[in-house]
This record gives sequence, structure tokens and C-alpha cells, in this order.
Amino acid sequence: MKTKMTNYRWAICAMLFFATTINYMDRQVLSLTWKDFIAPEFNWTDSDYGTITGFFSIFYAFACLFAGKFVDWMGTKRGFLWAIGIWSLGACMHAGCGWATIELLGYESLEALKAVEVGSKAAMAIATLSVWLFLICRAILALGEAGNFPAAIKVTAEYFPKKDRALATSLFNAGASVGALAAPLTVPILAQTLGWEMAFIIIGVLGFVWMFFWVYMYEKPEKS
Repeated sequence: MKTKMTNYRWAICAMLFFATTINYMDRQVLSLTWKDFIAPEFNWTDSDYGTITGFFSIFYAFACLFAGKFVDWMGTKRGFLWAIGIWSLGACMHAGCGWATIELLGYESLEALKAVEVGSKAAMAIATLSVWLFLICRAILALGEAGNFPAAIKVTAEYFPKKDRALATSLFNAGASVGALAAPLTVPILAQTLGWEMAFIIIGVLGFVWMFFWVYMYEKPEKS
């Protein structure tokens, strides 16, 4: 029984690794699609993109101040589910920004949106509205992603004795580097073949898949 529990700890560690990988993939989809796919559609400038990324960083830092307390309050299992559920929803919501811009400004189609003269008042309205929509999505993404590391560290403390915690932490934290490498290899291909909207959706859905496994795999050690 002792051997089985020891091995199972590493299965939980693998789940933390995949969560962290997905976390870093989700946050990079915008940076890999905005220049070639999104900016031409919404008439974005470098300043618009800088506003969005700067806001994400600030809001993420702010959310981190409360994420640990939230995980302690909700418990590890539910806290992690809430965190990854929120950020996966936020990631997928980016795909709807084009549709929302069309509807709110009263255009008939995406082609009509793209046909607007660059530099005109209409183009400025499209850029401004789309930036605000993306800011909302980035806020939701940041709110959920702030819970990843507090939850992962709490799981590590629950499942691993002190002598193994540093190793477990380094293993799941490697997911940050893997995610940072995996995103450039997959996102541009998805955006080129299926559209930038599907790139957000497909990468975002990975989080919901992770949630399915987490529901059945995780339980507090004393209840496992």
C-alpha cells in the first residue's frame, strides 16, 4: 500500500505539470496571433497591444494577492477546479471578440469590418471596442491563472513529504518552460489553418479536459 501511494503522488505531480503547461500556453496565444491575424482585422497598433499585455500583467499581479487565500478557503480540489475553469473560459472567450465587435458596431459581416478604411473614425471605433473586449477576456484569464501556483504548491504540501517537495515543485514548475515552448510550435499552425479564433478555443479547451481528470484523480491523501 505504501508503494502504491508513493507512485500515485507522482501521478498527481504530473497533473500539476500539465496544468502549468496549459497555463503558459493559454497566456501566449494572443502574443502569437495578434500581429499577423488579429491586428489587421481590428486595426490595432503596437500601443493597443501594449495596453492589453500591460493590463494583463498588472491584473494578474493583483489577483495573485488573493489567489492563495481563495484556494485555502475553497480547498485544494475545488480551488484548482475554479482556477482552471475560469482561465479556460477566459481563454475561449477571446474567440468571440470578433463576433461581439461586429454585433455591437452594427456591421453585417467580418468582411465589412475588414473593409473599413484604415485611419478613419470607423477604424478607430473598431480598434477601441475590440481592445476593451480583449481587456475583459484578459482579466478573466488572469483571474483564473493567478490560482495555478498557489493551488499547485498546496497540493505538493499535501501529497509530498518534506524530503520530496523541492523535487515535486521543480517538476511541475517545468511545465512553465514546456508551455512556453509548446505554444509557438502549435498556435501559429492552428491560427493559419483554422483561424485565430480556433487557436484560442482549442488551447482553452485543454483546461476543461484537465478538469475532467482532476475530478476523478484528486482526493486528499487521508481520504484517498
